[in-house]
This record gives sequence, structure tokens and C-alpha cells, in this order.
Amino acid sequence: MSSGVRLWQCARRARWRAGAFAWGRRYQSVSAAELKFGQPLHETHPHLLQPGEITPGISAQEYYNRRAKLAKSLPPNSIAILAASELKYRSGAVFYKFHQDPDFLYLTGFNEPDALAVIEKIDGSDHRFHLYVRPKDPKAELWEGARSGLQAAEDVFNADVAGDVNNLPRLLPELLIGKNDVYTDLPNSVINKNVLTRYLSGAEPARTGGIANVFRDASGVRVHGLRSFMNELRVIKSEAEIKNMRRAGQHSGRAITDAMRQPMSRISSEKDLDSFLDYWFKQGGCDGPAYVPVVAGGANANTIHYVSNDLPLRDGDLVLVDAGAEYGGYITDISRTWPVNGKFSPAQKDLYQVLLNVQRTCVALCHVDSGLNLDKLHKVATEQLSDGLKSLGFDMSKDAIQTLFPHHVGHYIGLDVHDSPGFSRNRSFEKGMCVTVEPGVYVPDDERWPKWARNMGMRIEDSVCIDDSSPYVLTTEAVKEVVDIEALRD
Repeated sequence: MSSGVRLWQCARRARWRAGAFAWGRRYQSVSAAELKFGQPLHETHPHLLQPGEITPGISAQEYYNRRAKLAKSLPPNSIAILAASELKYRSGAVFYKFHQDPDFLYLTGFNEPDALAVIEKIDGSDHRFHLYVRPKDPKAELWEGARSGLQAAEDVFNADVAGDVNNLPRLLPELLIGKNDVYTDLPNSVINKNVLTRYLSGAEPARTGGIANVFRDASGVRVHGLRSFMNELRVIKSEAEIKNMRRAGQHSGRAITDAMRQPMSRISSEKDLDSFLDYWFKQGGCDGPAYVPVVAGGANANTIHYVSNDLPLRDGDLVLVDAGAEYGGYITDISRTWPVNGKFSPAQKDLYQVLLNVQRTCVALCHVDSGLNLDKLHKVATEQLSDGLKSLGFDMSKDAIQTLFPHHVGHYIGLDVHDSPGFSRNRSFEKGMCVTVEPGVYVPDDERWPKWARNMGMRIEDSVCIDDSSPYVLTTEAVKEVVDIEALRD
């Protein structure tokens, strides 16, 4: 694209930011705050976004840089294709809250369904950004909410080429003409009533044949997976991303600490505790819970992903909470275990302290200079935990540690709870990686284990950003020392 075209586009977008909204070739003076978009913008939600941000904390410039970095990693004469998530329905016309595909959001900042993004590599490291979206439709918007529309795809989300996603069967084959390589994780398996999902799933009429046929029929075009490229981009967090995650971690940590403080007279069931955290997670500009929380009292903690959260909390039991808030699409992951009545029994304290020692050791090793990776960190955790449990009288022969600690000590986090899916845990720690550290102990009701420990389950988890010589813990506000937990109700 010529520099003249880019300057013209920048000037047009600057006019929009100043309040002159471009519509075709006509310009009309309209306050941006009066316009309706499919997601918050600074002009409509200044309490949520700063000037220049497309999503909270992430600027238009950063989204451009991400696309440029992806384009630079692709070979000449290639394109990358990504689809937005579809709207999922609970029943009939009642839909769930929309959650955007993380890769699509990472590159575009566009937070609406039924959209397609194409990153077209052109000369050198330059690229052309295509964004195909739903057009404005007053009747549909009356029921479903505002859409940003085609003009905003250019003026707000900085697409070089914007188009109607309903024209996808015609547009996509044209984009493939003369290309050597296509990088995409499509087609996906979703089937819905809209044009995008019908087309991507191959359910379009025979005249188009769906996206799979387009790829097959495009002469000389090679199709490759995009996943590895996106993982390389997403696994190293920018300063803005880390700031968002720290904000989510700080807010989540304070919520969990406040939950520990509540007496049984106020929180007497798993559902009470779940509701308390849900309310907290929707405050302070946060988006709400980052994932379905685990609130597991007593033996329920031995189900790793227990989410029923519907039983009473019993005096004398522990409660395990795995929960966190989301901010600007970014999450932090926290687990804490504490006594329902506020005081550990001697047996609970002994087992908890062994686990806490392991967790603190592993957190301290989350830096580049340690020379470790997540798999090596897991080995450290299993060896230290085995020794600690043996000192408490556990029979740690054979496969004992796999029974008592059946999951990995950590995973990557970011836009996803399990971020950069498929990215190797063997990759050495690099500055900007963000991971969880979450050793756990889950003791079955089996005579192999000490009687005093049976049915106890506990996990301690923090979210940590890898730095050069020390960890940057994102979730320090969630207390975890025995003395601090017990002091909350004194």
C-alpha cells in the first residue's frame, strides 16, 4: 500500500476521532458519543477506555504491531485467515454472553461475532488488513444490540479493506488468487444459521461449496495451520498485557482475601461463596469471572474441576476456591484453600504447610536465570511434595505422587485460562511469559493414606510473570500464609 493511501486513511480516522464521522463520501458532524457500536470505545465509554485504546489497556497501535509481527513471520505471497466466534444459544433465541475467539481478538480488538479477518502479506514486512463484518441493521440491532458496521471496521479498527461478511463466498476466492500459502485453523466445526458459519463449515449451497472447497480449488495454494504462529506471538506478553493481568490479579486477590474474612453466619454454603466472588469480580471495571469457579467444601475439593458449588460448608472442613476476574479480556488464575471456620486444625495445618512450602519454592524459580521451564518446575514440585508428604507419614512408594498430585504444576495464561494452547511446556522460561504455579494435594478416602488426611483436598495457585532474575507475582493480594489467613477473623 502506498504511503499516500496510508496518510489519507490516517487523516480520515483522525477526523472521526475528532467527531466528524465518515459515511461514504459524505461527512456529517456527529458526536462520537451519540454513535452506537458493538463494543465499548473511549468515545462512548470513557470510564472504561483511554484515548487511543481499542480494548481496555490495549491501543490501536499495539493491535497494528501484532498484525505486522504476524505478517513478518509469514513467507512472501501468503495470507492468514481468522474467524470470530459465533454467538452461542442457550435455548431458542436466548443467547449466552458473547466471548470472542482469543486469536481473533488478539489481532483485531474486534469483539463481535460473525466476522472474518485476513492478514495479507505484501512487499517486505508490510501487510494489508481485511476485516469483514456484519453491516448495520436497525431491525436486528433492536433485538441483539448495536453493531459497529463496515465504516467502523475502517475508521475504528483500522482495516485497510472492510467488507460485508455476507459476501464472503465471493470475496474469499478472490483473495486467494495468486497466493502461494494460506495460514489458517479453519474450517471449524461450528454450524449455525449465519452465512459465516455455514460457509466455514462447508454447509453453503453447492455453488460455493464452503471454505474447504475454496482452499482445494485454489490452484497452487498450500494450506497450513496458524496455531504455532499465534502461540509464538501470544506466549510473550507486552507491558500493556502484563498491566491488564496485574489489574485482574490485584482485584481477584482482594476479592478472595475478603471472602476468607467472611464469617460462617454470612457465607454458609458453596453457593454463597460463589455469589460473593461473582459480585466482587464484576466491580472495579472488571468483566466478571474469568472462568467457571471452583468452590469446593470438604471432600468436594478432590474433584479437580468441581463446579457444582451447591452444598453447605461445614464447620471444621476446608474450602478450596479456584477463581479469578477478567479485565480487558485478560485473566489471572488463583487458587486458595482455607478453613471454613477460620482456624486450621493441627492436621490441616501440617498438610497445608507442606504444600505451601512447595508452592513458594516453585514461585521463586519463575525467572529466566533459573534456566527452568514448566516441565522442569513440575519435577521440582513433585520431588519436594513427595518428600514433604513422606515426612507426614504418607506411603510414597510406586505411583503415590501421581494419585495425590495428578495435574501439572502450571500452564500459560493470558487471554485464555490455558493460553497458547499446545505450546510446549518444555520451552525455557523467557521474559514476558505468564504462567500459573499450582501444586495440589488430593487425598482419597483409602486406607493406604493416613486416616487423619483422608478426603482432604487443597491447592495453592498464583499467576506469575517471568522476569529476568526474579518472579513478578500478579496475585499477591490473595493471602496464603497460615498466620495471615487466621488473622482475618481475629
